[in-house]
Amino acid sequence: MAINLDETLGVHARALEMRAYRAQLLATNIANADTPNYKAVDIDFKTALSQAQSGQLPLTITNANQIQTGGTQDSQYQRMYRVPTQPALDGNTVDTQIEQAEFTRNAVQHQASLMFLNNRVKDILFAIKGQ
Repeated sequence: MAINLDETLGVHARALEMRAYRAQLLATNIANADTPNYKAVDIDFKTALSQAQSGQLPLTITNANQIQTGGTQDSQYQRMYRVPTQPALDGNTVDTQIEQAEFTRNAVQHQASLMFLNNRVKDILFAIKGQ
């Protein structure tokens, strides 16, 4: 009997990947807080996760010999520009307090997904060993 890991691990494996990508975006926003005309970006996590579950994500190219589909790793999730609460004179839309709060929230949710995956793997190993 073969085990389908995508079904066994559920949505948490995909959520973990998306949380890591979101952490990169938020860290980039924080790093560019003083860059003139930098526009803060983020992803809508709920929409991206529902698209991942339904298989609607665009294809990405992992090898130069593959057929070109137009998708890249950065365009896998639809990035959106954050609307600033108070626009800066230099055109920068990064609010460091919001970005740090979102980064912290994302880190906690990343840890939760990691714990769910860890527990799922432990359950599978327990079932395999029959203890």
